[in-house]
This record gives sequence, C-alpha cells and structure tokens, in this order.
Amino acid sequence: MEVKQQMSPEQCQGMEDIRREIDTLDRAVIVLLGARFKYVLAASKFKTSAATVRAEERFKAMLATRRQWAEAEGLSADAIEKLYSDLVQHFIAEEMKHWQAAQAPA
Repeated sequence: MEVKQQMSPEQCQGMEDIRREIDTLDRAVIVLLGARFKYVLAASKFKTSAATVRAEERFKAMLATRRQWAEAEGLSADAIEKLYSDLVQHFIAEEMKHWQAAQAPA
C-alpha cells in the first residue's frame, strides 16, 4: 500500500496540516493491520493443533524482530513490543476461534 502524504512534517504550516497527515498515516496503518489479520486467518488452515496456532517460539521471535525494527526507526522498542504483543495476542485468539470452528464436525 502506498501512502500519499500531501506534505512532509517540515512542510506543515500548522496543526491542521499535522493532524491531516497523521490521520492519513493512521488510516494506512489500520488498512495494513486489516490485511495482516486476513493472513492470520488464512494461516489457520495450515495449522495442525492448538499449539501450532499459538506458535509460542514464532511469537517470541516476531517480537524480537519488531523490537529491532523499532530501534532502527528511532522508536521505543518497549512500546512497539507492547503494541505488537497486544495486537498479535488478539489475532492469535481470533485465529484460534477460526481454527477450532474448522475442526468441529460438520
């Protein structure tokens, strides 16, 4: 997804400009999270057990990578880890529901 900013932070002339650009970025982030969630649900068809849905080792590795990415962008690694931990825990719970529904006898 390409995000089309009307102006850079340095070009903003006031709070209206800043808020418009932040809203544009937030909208793009939410669209991307929606796309991510679709992949999470699609992954459930490849899982063979509740443990593979939870994928605890993958979860830990993913958080470590997100921390590295945050640091590279000059963001708080702790804040990004918390954000992703909360988000992915929610996604895992939803994936588990989806997986369990697929396991139920027809």
